[in-house]
Amino acid sequence: MGYISIQINKAKGSADTGASDHIERKTTPKNTDPTRTHLNRELVQFPDGVADRTEAISHRIRTAGIRRKITSDQVRAIRIVLSGTHEDMVKVQDEGRLSEWCDDNLQWLHRTFGRENTVSAVLHMDEHTPHIHATVVPIVTGERRKARKKQAEGKRTYRKKANAVRLCADDLLTRERLVAYHDSYAEAMAKYGLHRGIRGSEARHTTTAQYYRDLKRQTGELETNVRQLQTEQKQAERLLAEVRKEIKSEKLEAAKTEAKTALVAKVGSLLGSGKLKELEADNRTLQNEVAARDESIELLQQQMQRQQDEHSRQLMELQAKHRREMADKEAEHQREVSFLKSIIQKAKKWFPLFQELVYMEKFCLKVGFNERQTATLISGKPLFYEGELYSEEHRRKFTTEEAGFQVVKDPKDKSKLALAINGQLIGEWFKEQFGRLFSSIKRTVKPLRRDKGMRL
Repeated sequence: MGYISIQINKAKGSADTGASDHIERKTTPKNTDPTRTHLNRELVQFPDGVADRTEAISHRIRTAGIRRKITSDQVRAIRIVLSGTHEDMVKVQDEGRLSEWCDDNLQWLHRTFGRENTVSAVLHMDEHTPHIHATVVPIVTGERRKARKKQAEGKRTYRKKANAVRLCADDLLTRERLVAYHDSYAEAMAKYGLHRGIRGSEARHTTTAQYYRDLKRQTGELETNVRQLQTEQKQAERLLAEVRKEIKSEKLEAAKTEAKTALVAKVGSLLGSGKLKELEADNRTLQNEVAARDESIELLQQQMQRQQDEHSRQLMELQAKHRREMADKEAEHQREVSFLKSIIQKAKKWFPLFQELVYMEKFCLKVGFNERQTATLISGKPLFYEGELYSEEHRRKFTTEEAGFQVVKDPKDKSKLALAINGQLIGEWFKEQFGRLFSSIKRTVKPLRRDKGMRL
C-alpha cells in the first residue's frame, strides 16, 4: 500500500525568488537528470502579460481587490509539494495515468484553495520521483481569526465587513485545516492506490540536502572501513614476514646447537671429559625451548591466517555490495533512458512538428534570444524584440528596432517551421540587411588616380 506525500510551507520573502529559480529550473539542482528536464510541465496557464511564477503571485495580489495595505513581512504565497510513494508514482507513470493524476491534483487545489489563488503548478519529471510544485496565494474573505477569538472572549473589537478580501496565510495554515488537507487529498488520491499516513506520526520527509549528507556520510564510512582493512592487511603481512625471518633464524640456531653437541660428544668420547653429561643436559634444554618456540610460532601463523581470511572476506563483501549498488543504479539509469527514448518516439509520432520545434528552439537561441523569449516563440505567441540578431550565414550581427517575431509554417514546405520578423522570413531579412550593409560600404569607397590605389 502506497502513501500520499504533501508538504505545505510558507514562502520566504516578498518574491520567493529562490523557490522560483528551483521550480522554473533557472538553477539546476544536483539531484536532477538534465536529459529529462524537457519532460517538466507547467500545469497552470499564466494570465496575459504574466511571464513567470513571481509575476503571477504579484498579479493575483494586485487584482484580488485587497484594500488594506500589505506589509513587508506578510506571507505572499504558500508552497505545496504533492507526490506519493516512489513505487506507486512509477506505476502511475507506466500505466499512462500521469496526466490524469495531474488533473486530479489541480482539481483538488482548486477545490481547496480556489482556482484564482492557485497561480502556478509545475510537474517535475527530472528528479527521482514525479511530483508537483504548486503555489497558492493566501487570499481569504471575512474577519480575521484573531479578531473572532477576541470577540468570543468578550474583548471589544471594531466590526469589519464580513466579505472583506484579505491576504492571510495564518487562516489557511491552522492545525485543523492542515489535518483536513491531508484527509481530503488522501480521498482524491485513493483511486491511484495512495492513502493517508498514520495520524500523529512523528515521521518526517527527508530533505534533499539531508539525503545527500547521509549518502556522503555512508560513503565516507565505507571508504574508512576499506582503508582500515587495507592497513590491517599490510600490518599482518609485515608481521608474517618478521615471523618467517625469526623462524629461519631459530632453525639456524638449532642447527648450530646440534652441530656443537655432536662435536662435543665426539670430543668427549675421544677425551673422556666429565663435562659431556652437562653439555647434553644443556642441549636437551635448548631443544625443548626451540620446540616450544616452534609451537608458539605455528599458533601465531594460524591466528594470522584466520585474521587475514576474515579481512579478505569482509573486503570482498564490501566490494560485492558496492558492485550491486552500482549495478542497481546503472539498471535504473538504463530504464530511465529507455523510457525517455520511447517518450521521444511517441512525441514524434503524435506531434509531427515536435522535431521542428526542437530545431527551432536551437535556432532561436543561436540567433540571440534568451530562454524566456525562446519559450514564448516556441509556444506560438508573438514576441516584440529590439536589439542584435546573429546570422550564422553571414557570420555577423544585425541590429533591429522593436519588431514583431513569430514562429510560422514555412510557406515553401508546410511540414517545416520558420521564424518570421514583421511577417518576413528571417533568412530573407538577414539577406536584405547584409545587402544594405554591403551597399553602404561600397558607396564609401572612392577611386583615386591610377596607380594610387583606393581610399576609404
